[in-house]
Amino acid sequence: MNAHAFTSDVAFTPTVKAIQARKGSRQSYARVEERGGWQSAITPDLAAFIEMQTSIFLSTANGDGQPYIQHRGGPAGFLKVLDEKTIGFADFSGNKQFITQGNLADNPRAFLFLIDYMMRQRIKIWGMARVVEDDAELTARLMPPDYKARPEQIILFTVSAWDANCPQHIPQRFEAADVAAALGERDRRIQDLEREIARLKGVSPSNDAAQPPAAVSASAIPSGVDFTGINPRASASRYLVYSVNSTRTARGLVSQLPLSRLELTTG
Repeated sequence: MNAHAFTSDVAFTPTVKAIQARKGSRQSYARVEERGGWQSAITPDLAAFIEMQTSIFLSTANGDGQPYIQHRGGPAGFLKVLDEKTIGFADFSGNKQFITQGNLADNPRAFLFLIDYMMRQRIKIWGMARVVEDDAELTARLMPPDYKARPEQIILFTVSAWDANCPQHIPQRFEAADVAAALGERDRRIQDLEREIARLKGVSPSNDAAQPPAAVSASAIPSGVDFTGINPRASASRYLVYSVNSTRTARGLVSQLPLSRLELTTG
């Protein structure tokens, strides 16, 4: 049972509301409260957003109020919606500091911060969390299939309230694997166009055009490359790359320096 008058009171304390009143935003947030405040149940849209995540941040605080943020990651779907109030995930074995677990033992209040850089969306979720140990059935349910990690325990998060932020100041970034797939698609399209040009000219295509494009590895895209003119398609996993700003040729890009994370800027 939520003891607050409004769901947003989990964040809007009397002190926060006083500051809002002094700085001119209290009236607009009061109107949100009059309409029922923030949602407290996981909607189908939120569930889909949650289960798309591959990288999340979980915030806790110890008994003295000292905050701590823990990153957790895994394949899409590692963060699972169990019901309209509960999110769960397998907590993989790591450096064994157990700060989050210790904090939750002293103070169960927790916060999840989810961000989608490609779509420039972020979700804030307030709630309570607890650690579950030695539950083989729940672990099997939450462990991503074929993922090479060892589950240490389970974390269950009960949602109290959630809110979505505007995209302001969120940089647009793309997953390296998605960019690699886009480059492969582009190279195949170039090959098709070269063949069509050669056919129209009545000449044989060049040896390069005759060869199928090499597969592009996400780990082989060099750092410091600025991809411009990227147009996100309706599908979250496919993009059309129009041009590459680099001194290297487009085909030469894939054989250069490896990197584990690629940041892109849109033109």
